[in-house]
Amino acid sequence: MLSYRDLINGLKDLDIQPSWPLLVHASLSAFGEVRGGAETVLGALLATSDSLMMPAFTYRTMVIPETGPPENGIVYGSGEKTNRMAEFFWPTMPADPMVGALAEQLRLHPHSKRSNHPILSFSGINVEKALESQTLDHPLAPVGVLAQQGGWVVLLGVDHTANTAIHLAERAAGRRQFTRWALTPTGIVECTGFPGCSDGFNQVARLVEPLFVRKAKIGAAVIQAMPLLPLIEAVTDLLEMQPGALLCDGVDCERCDSVRTAGQ
Repeated sequence: MLSYRDLINGLKDLDIQPSWPLLVHASLSAFGEVRGGAETVLGALLATSDSLMMPAFTYRTMVIPETGPPENGIVYGSGEKTNRMAEFFWPTMPADPMVGALAEQLRLHPHSKRSNHPILSFSGINVEKALESQTLDHPLAPVGVLAQQGGWVVLLGVDHTANTAIHLAERAAGRRQFTRWALTPTGIVECTGFPGCSDGFNQVARLVEPLFVRKAKIGAAVIQAMPLLPLIEAVTDLLEMQPGALLCDGVDCERCDSVRTAGQ
């Protein structure tokens, strides 16, 4: 069973400075058994950095309309069942289980604040400027703010398919973005600037690992850290040179197919 001290020692191997804001993506189950669970992992992260941000995404607010913009990576009129199950977004809505138990633990922290996007919100501690930058048409703006502040992205037991910073590079390179719709107490809200598929993002490892990725292990989990700004710049350059890079090869991936059709 992993202890708080094990986590601290593993994070020290990444040589993270306390002043660096961290964007964290994590899978608690990847560590094996941790004494104290998500609360212990969050405590170790907060002992490592003064500023911490994680996704607090809420996909269950999403609805699918009958019609909408063309080449939008979605099958219109296919959401009859999911639309009936959709929930209104509230600032206190739990983070989606897909983003992990640690993300929800951060959202619940008494010093944590949350942005207001009804699908792609973030929560964090001491990252108010980043959270306030988010808009409906630029949901990943908080990641950009952390990058400009010298922030790093930390992957705990997850790979680059969870790395939202790569989505920001896609946007910077001019790759097609999408429109989605969310149920809110004031009505259905249109959310533009929605990112594409991330299933092909592990292809980026060959590019960035030799340059600036730091790796270590905690228990069974591989952990990685990399500076946000160089990561975003390197992936943006890649996508500008190779517009089809990092797309997945799934035969039914509507978003990647839409990007290919658009030529970007």
